Amino acid sequence: MGRAGCCYRGAERLASPPRVPRLRPLLVLLLALCYGAHRGHCQVATPQCRIQKCTTDFVSLTSHLTPALDGFDVEFCKALRSYSACTQRTAKSCRGNLVFHSAVLGISDLMTQRNCSRDGPTSSTHPEMQSEPCNYHSRTQHAHIHPHTHPHTHPHTHPHTHTHTPPVYLFCGLFGDPHLRTFKDSFQTCKVEGAWPLIDNDYLSVQVTNVPVVTGSSATATNKITVIFKPFEECTDQRVYQAVTDDLPAAFVDGTVSSGAPDHNLNGNNGDSTGKVQALWISEHSPGHHVELHADYIGVTVIVRQLGRYLTLAVRIPEEMAHAYDATQDLQLCLNGCPTSERIDRGGHLSLPLPLPPPALGLQLQQPHGQGQSSHTHSHTAPYSAPQGFSMEGARARCREQLEVQDIYFHSCVFDLLTTGDANFTAAAFSALKDMESLHPQRERWTIYPPSSAHTSQPITWLLLLTLCVLG
Repeated sequence: MGRAGCCYRGAERLASPPRVPRLRPLLVLLLALCYGAHRGHCQVATPQCRIQKCTTDFVSLTSHLTPALDGFDVEFCKALRSYSACTQRTAKSCRGNLVFHSAVLGISDLMTQRNCSRDGPTSSTHPEMQSEPCNYHSRTQHAHIHPHTHPHTHPHTHPHTHTHTPPVYLFCGLFGDPHLRTFKDSFQTCKVEGAWPLIDNDYLSVQVTNVPVVTGSSATATNKITVIFKPFEECTDQRVYQAVTDDLPAAFVDGTVSSGAPDHNLNGNNGDSTGKVQALWISEHSPGHHVELHADYIGVTVIVRQLGRYLTLAVRIPEEMAHAYDATQDLQLCLNGCPTSERIDRGGHLSLPLPLPPPALGLQLQQPHGQGQSSHTHSHTAPYSAPQGFSMEGARARCREQLEVQDIYFHSCVFDLLTTGDANFTAAAFSALKDMESLHPQRERWTIYPPSSAHTSQPITWLLLLTLCVLG
């Protein structure tokens, strides 16, 4: 495993004396890289020093070249100038790194041998051969164009796509009482009181904590979310994000707002950068209400919101990342759904219909909570909406104000209003729908209807059954 980080396929071809007799300095350089990996202290895998990337790009640009080819000297000099420019950009962060200084000396020696001028065109005129190691899309695109790329199999090194298909993304969402949409687009309503893992793989962990919403009911809602971005080679060290009710920070727990050296997008032959993007960063869209976490190095986006007293979560993640876990990490709600014992909806329906409950069911649900209509002003202060009683038609009318299609998000909204009397759950269902639409990769799978509800009056029956299950 250690050698994979420093020794690159094709290097032996470049350094081979019979084919390229005058490239001995490059041989020394590459042997130095491999020797460091063999001894177990390869210096190139530091978070900021990008010499490994520089060397990888150089090998990729030159692995197909032989002296017998027309234009060998021109292409080799262009690659050397690109290599030199790359080392200059990372010079500050590689200060004191022996591999870096060996590379600089080797480049200078090779440029002298090949009569390469310091100024001139670089191999950046072939952008399809470049890959940003801390950008998942760039890596997978590069692997798609160059399927021979050597894969890294260690869980904290770069995975590569081995097929000719673009990467597949998965979506998971959690909102309301709570309602879970899994990676397989299974929609479930669960109890899951306490701390539960939504995602737990080699790259990312997401855990939520749920608390009871109404005394005497099994319905819960999320009041804490913890997201752990695990160390990933040269892109980032571990970062932890934590949100709780009334504390939705725009920073990681250590106070930082980003992690990892910026990736440079080059434009033209002069090495000018057109932009810098961190490998991991946080963006705040509405202070205290809407925060997004972007992990470009693994292709992950996480949206966290607070609506009323509770939190919602939406995640998009590449399939290969989501499936990078072992047998000890099999309890993942996004991956496998809620345990059967924690399901409220019991598969989304019950086989036997039940009689309609009284119209004031929503109001009755508030009575065990000790909050009648007269005590609303003492239940919560602004900005929370005071709990109120909803009839079936009142709940449906309130949810229709924001949710036009009577899909699973609409019916979840009605269920939440009947169960809690908290009008904030209407906004939670609407925001969950919009976050799903912004992150879910397959538009044709956006809309989900409750079982047997597409063309009948079953949605009301389904909601009443679900509500009664919660009360029981």
